[in-house]
Amino acid sequence: MLVSLLLITFSTFVIMEAVTWCTHKYVMHGFLWYLHEDHHQPRYQNIFEKNDLFFVIFAVPSFLLIYRGFLQEMHYLAAIGFGIMLYGIAYFLVHDVLIHQRFKWFKHTKNRYLLGLRKAHKIHHKKLGKYDGECFGMLFVPLRYFKKPQTKMS
Repeated sequence: MLVSLLLITFSTFVIMEAVTWCTHKYVMHGFLWYLHEDHHQPRYQNIFEKNDLFFVIFAVPSFLLIYRGFLQEMHYLAAIGFGIMLYGIAYFLVHDVLIHQRFKWFKHTKNRYLLGLRKAHKIHHKKLGKYDGECFGMLFVPLRYFKKPQTKMS
């Protein structure tokens, strides 16, 4: 049973990347652009942005699934909720800490994967508007962003 629940949690975590990609492309850059727009603008002193409401939008189903899963002994629901929660933690660490440096924890990383994620997200933010974006994922981005830059030979 434990292995099944761990598999459900892990699968949910992986599926959340696709959910996040679709939500980012079609919801955040779609009908809820007014909540996401400030995220594409230059940062000022305000630490919070309207875009942070998406954290709540994803946290509510996670909490409800965990709560109902334990309350009604439907542990597979709790496992799904934990998968969403773990993805939320990864999102916070990668997006808010690593990429946008809201906290200076990984400021000087040399990890090629993390640098590739940061580069892909910077490309996403080159477009300040709602349309013509690219790189909507967070953990899985095109391989071209992980290649080492070519150095010129003299």
